[in-house]
Amino acid sequence: MAVEEVESGAVNAVANGEESAGEASAETLAESAVAVETLAAKRYAVHPDYRVNVRSGPGTNYQLVKVLPYGASVPINCQKPGEWITGPYGTTNLWDNIANGQFVSDAYVYTGSSGYVAERCA
Repeated sequence: MAVEEVESGAVNAVANGEESAGEASAETLAESAVAVETLAAKRYAVHPDYRVNVRSGPGTNYQLVKVLPYGASVPINCQKPGEWITGPYGTTNLWDNIANGQFVSDAYVYTGSSGYVAERCA
């Protein structure tokens, strides 16, 4: 069943006061909408010719967490300055946080910008 069908049915049930054990409340519906929005977060392409190292911090001196496969795309949760890296998209000291404790150099991620495209990491 599509997400739209679930949400549509739940909205109608809540609007008509027909909420039952099998139907979503307005609060549950709002939580579902947030979850769907999170799943649809913008992703950025990693250069297709590289298997990019994912580090635990913004530099090559940080622990290697994993290696991204060719053709990967990543979300950018936040960005922070770190070690200067030269890659296919230029030279930069910006590092992209792609998950908790996981960073890749922005020099390997196509963002369409040479600056910040997300908030600065705390």
